[in-house]
Amino acid sequence: MTSHVAENGAGRTAKRPNEAAIFSAALDAFSTNGFNGASMREIATRAGTSLSNLYNYVPAKADLLAHVLKRANDDLLAALRAALETAGDPASDRLRAVVSAYVLWSARQQTAGVVAISEFRYLEGSLREAVVEARDRTQQLFTDIVESGVASGEFHTPYPHEAARNIVLLCAALANWYHADGRRTPEQIADEQAHLALAMVQSPLE
Repeated sequence: MTSHVAENGAGRTAKRPNEAAIFSAALDAFSTNGFNGASMREIATRAGTSLSNLYNYVPAKADLLAHVLKRANDDLLAALRAALETAGDPASDRLRAVVSAYVLWSARQQTAGVVAISEFRYLEGSLREAVVEARDRTQQLFTDIVESGVASGEFHTPYPHEAARNIVLLCAALANWYHADGRRTPEQIADEQAHLALAMVQSPLE
């Protein structure tokens, strides 16, 4: 997305305030009506801006979807990295930390998680590649942890890459079934999913 900035009182640059509103409106529209059902005019209306101003930010609806998905992945990756900063050194501690962080992010950003699963198929070419590249960074974080656990003898799975991939799928799928008014809290679900992830890599469970 083209960067739109304005000078603030101190001479520094800042994003236009309606950019966040555009991202939020697009996410809501894609969630409610799907990529094909949402229109740029609807997104502009939801964002409280004009259609012409919306096109100042993105040339087409597919570009907006790609930016929404990359933005969500960047937010998720930041949450995972923050969790790792306070995790212990053992691979089991790090895996538990990132799985828990992913689950809590999915509960907090459920709309983004659902759109990421359901609407990604509509991206093509370089837009699709950009989102895949962003997602690969998240996947690699899990793969690195599982591989290090296998190398240290903590994990005994003979399939570290496949295990890491399935752990990510396990975490991502939560967006499709989580209910805020369910009987379990996000923290309880995070503990459960972390337990399942450790079982998947064949880690001794406490």
